[in-house]
Amino acid sequence: MTKPRQSFAWEFNPKDPYVPIVYEGKVMGFSKFECANQMVDILNQDEKLHKALYLACYDLIARSGGSSANVNELMQQYLAKVEKPRSGTGAIALLLHDRQAELDLTDEEFAKFCDTFRLSRSELKRIYSGEDIEHSQLAPLSRILGCSTDDLIEAWKGEG
Repeated sequence: MTKPRQSFAWEFNPKDPYVPIVYEGKVMGFSKFECANQMVDILNQDEKLHKALYLACYDLIARSGGSSANVNELMQQYLAKVEKPRSGTGAIALLLHDRQAELDLTDEEFAKFCDTFRLSRSELKRIYSGEDIEHSQLAPLSRILGCSTDDLIEAWKGEG
């Protein structure tokens, strides 16, 4: 019979190999071999997309006669547009979209679903278009999303 192995907070396993992840000749970290290739591919793809965005913004500014000093500013504007909203009506619209996908409903079915909770099709459209949410809509929205009104308000205000 073997003795139970004592567990320590700090351990190592010499049979568990890690490979270095290198960026411009400098070791940035280590990863298991199985993950390293995929991580490096994703990071290289991200860098290529960043360069493509830079070139597109540069070309756009050059064609409009603007200053090339504004390229980074334009890039930041485009990046801000594609970032997921973390608060406000946009965040609630995103939660509604996720809820629709979770329930596997078409747009028509989801509109009917929301209507059963006293959120009309026109109110739903206004939320999706980014208009302000009225306080009277919070209770129906919380029931649709399956969360408490307090949790919904935290998401809406960006406190959570």
